[in-house]
Amino acid sequence: MITFYTYAQSGNCHKVRLFLNLLGLPYETRELNLAQGEHKTEEMLALNPFGQVPVLSDGDKTFSDSQAILVYLARRYGAEHWLPLDPEGLAKVVRWLAATAGEVQFGPAAARVAVIFRGEAPSDEVRNRSTRLLQAMSRTLALGEWLVGDEPTIADIAVFPYLSVAHHGLIDLTPFPRVRDWLARVAALPGFVPMPELTPAFAERLATVHASLSLKAA
Repeated sequence: MITFYTYAQSGNCHKVRLFLNLLGLPYETRELNLAQGEHKTEEMLALNPFGQVPVLSDGDKTFSDSQAILVYLARRYGAEHWLPLDPEGLAKVVRWLAATAGEVQFGPAAARVAVIFRGEAPSDEVRNRSTRLLQAMSRTLALGEWLVGDEPTIADIAVFPYLSVAHHGLIDLTPFPRVRDWLARVAALPGFVPMPELTPAFAERLATVHASLSLKAA
């Protein structure tokens, strides 16, 4: 049995949840309260010395880091298209996996953290990083429906969560129709599950920051 240690509001955790569901795999969920430090207990540090989620246990094997977990699940349970075997396809998937720890993390993900966790507008640098990411995605998606190749890969799954809730960080996708169409294609995959709704506290912060920016623009 697969055990999935997670935090519902994390996009990095959600990409694993999404892929588990797309693969139709049964799993047990262990929701951790990060505010109470449940990811830093001795039990969790034994599973992941970095004290982070997500963590996935499959029998006697344990994996941490969302990208690493996606690779394991794709190779262990998925069809070949999720993680291509050919050198070119594999290299292109890895490039987008790297982007999730770079451009995505310091762009849309950072914008979301600023708004819903800290209650402040994202910085110009974060907005600019987000724009550059969206421009790069648009150029890539001009060549095909998916980030790599003719079928969905774990590159799409890895990038999807924080882009699907870009509005949480006040990042506007309106100028990027190819990205919006790509989001819709991912959402149409059999077994798809969306990011969970914001908690009331997070939703209140989003509304407050949005109202503050609207007043400044008026």
